[in-house]
Amino acid sequence: MKKIILILLTLLLSFTFAACGDTKPPAQVPIDPLNGEETNGANLEEAAPRQGSIILSTTTSTYDSGLLDFLLPIFTFETGWDVRVISVGTGAALQHGRDGNADVVLVHARALEDQFVADGYAKRRYDIMYNDFIVIGPTDGGIDHNRDIETTFRTILDEELAFISRGDNSGTHVRELDIWRALDLYEVRQNNPNYLETGEGMGLTINMALEMQAFTLSDRATWYNWPNRGDHMIVCEGHPDLLNPYGIMIVSSSIEQEGARTFVDFLIGSRGQYLIGIFGVEEFGAPLFFPKAD
Repeated sequence: MKKIILILLTLLLSFTFAACGDTKPPAQVPIDPLNGEETNGANLEEAAPRQGSIILSTTTSTYDSGLLDFLLPIFTFETGWDVRVISVGTGAALQHGRDGNADVVLVHARALEDQFVADGYAKRRYDIMYNDFIVIGPTDGGIDHNRDIETTFRTILDEELAFISRGDNSGTHVRELDIWRALDLYEVRQNNPNYLETGEGMGLTINMALEMQAFTLSDRATWYNWPNRGDHMIVCEGHPDLLNPYGIMIVSSSIEQEGARTFVDFLIGSRGQYLIGIFGVEEFGAPLFFPKAD
């Protein structure tokens, strides 16, 4: 297995911080048709008084998909809490929580999330939403659209097709390895000389797959929002093993428990769930994430 070292400093965004402190109303704040209310008690003409700031450590898919760009200005305007974002892989996001460098973590690797709670770094994990993973590859890459998951992965291995793995202990990487294990191909996958790892986020991994005419596993939301898809297409989708649930947790060591609680309650409440459910509908005709709070 080879390691791709990317030294393009302008693209290495291991820690991406975004501040959302605009006091002006977000454009076209959606109205919840379930209760007819524009916000949870907030006046659209005036932002809620500033309360403070929290740090959200989250997977790259929530950032690269544009979901946070949509949600956070609305949350800040309605509650007064600013959110700074650290966008990394799931493994790194959870480590920020363990190190006390985040107030909330929003990730998508259930086993790692459950361990985070079991180790005492959070009191509880909350279901928040789900979407799915897809396998993308070149249109003339030897795998037709809508192949089943076993055929897709076995063909990549048997024919030594180029496959780009994130290799970063992210939720996407963990799921990829789980698929290889389920097909009893975990060890032999490395027999493919064209199986490569980036050690980077989804965006850089997609770009590498495009450049090398390779296959990769991506979450659907990031792929739909990616500005350059080259001649790649979805070759595998819809299998139960490609389901991609997300969980959110308040870090036990957070010094901003009030802000963290406000943020989590917003996202798992009716307001946040409604906003998650409409994201992507106008542009793509269907949601990019499906709300699934407890």
